[in-house]
Amino acid sequence: MGILDLLRSQTIDVIEWTDPTNNTIVHKYDMNGKEIMMGAQLTVRESQAAIFVNEGQLADTFNPGRYELSTSNMPILTKLKSWKFGFNSPFKSDVYFISTKQFLDCKWGTQNPVMMRDSEFGMIRIRAFGSYAFRVTDPVALLKECFGTAKTYTVNDIEGQIKRIAVSSLSDAIAESKIPALDIAANYDELGKYVLAAINPKVAALGVTLTNFVIENVSLPAEVEKAMDRRTSMGVVGDLGKYTQYQAAEALREGANNEGGMAGAGAGIGIGAVLGQVMGSTLTGSQPAPQAAASYCPKCGQGVAAGSKFCPSCGANLATAGKTCPACGNPVAADAKFCANCGQKL
Repeated sequence: MGILDLLRSQTIDVIEWTDPTNNTIVHKYDMNGKEIMMGAQLTVRESQAAIFVNEGQLADTFNPGRYELSTSNMPILTKLKSWKFGFNSPFKSDVYFISTKQFLDCKWGTQNPVMMRDSEFGMIRIRAFGSYAFRVTDPVALLKECFGTAKTYTVNDIEGQIKRIAVSSLSDAIAESKIPALDIAANYDELGKYVLAAINPKVAALGVTLTNFVIENVSLPAEVEKAMDRRTSMGVVGDLGKYTQYQAAEALREGANNEGGMAGAGAGIGIGAVLGQVMGSTLTGSQPAPQAAASYCPKCGQGVAAGSKFCPSCGANLATAGKTCPACGNPVAADAKFCANCGQKL
């Protein structure tokens, strides 16, 4: 083996990376103890970026394309290493490939209920879950703030931080959107846009941007769901008067099938009549018709049923009792035309 072959075996002349995992964000190129040959070919594919790091300091960044490494296209690294113009020897440097594609279908959810103030129900607690997508928009910021010195950095390493920011922004977004709790389910898309606008300024410092934020479900408290069910039931019932008639008819049918037979049904009819009268007056805003006033015997003062002809206590004829001649004061019959005592025309 010649000296040139020995030098080639200790140097790298092609630098590139393909991701077999589909969830790797940052990959440190494995030098395997070798040095980079000046003039080596660097291939950066679409949805990738490459960054050279010299002794812990960020140097040159390369966007998608094919490059022949030289001092002319690595100005920062040339300055850091104090190379003279035309340097043409192997050198050591760390190379990191950053994936800038979209990472889709990342899940988020609220481990604990989120407090929100609703105009109708006051303070309530909600739970929610969904998915989001993001991509790296600032590779240098990502390396500085998140990556460190590990060989790989995956979606699992950053999604926890994004989830926490998403949940903390959810309550703020709901408050700013002013969407009532009962209308949240019909406004998932609108609410997702509010959350997306609230999250992106907070994750920008990490070098990433959320491209999509989807709310799949928002769970309301049990008491709020019951209130929604009652309102739905009222809408389904529609005409409450007809619904009451239907219920009364059902009660008659069930009463006839019970042990009490029609006797039980009769009792049900009486109760149903009273309830129907009360419900009817409540729904229409009117009061039940007053019952006829009780009658009293003018002779003994005892109460008698309306329409009675004789007093059940003293036997007085109620048809004539209490009627007298205006001239002499003598009692007269109810249908008399003249007084039998003084002849006064009645």
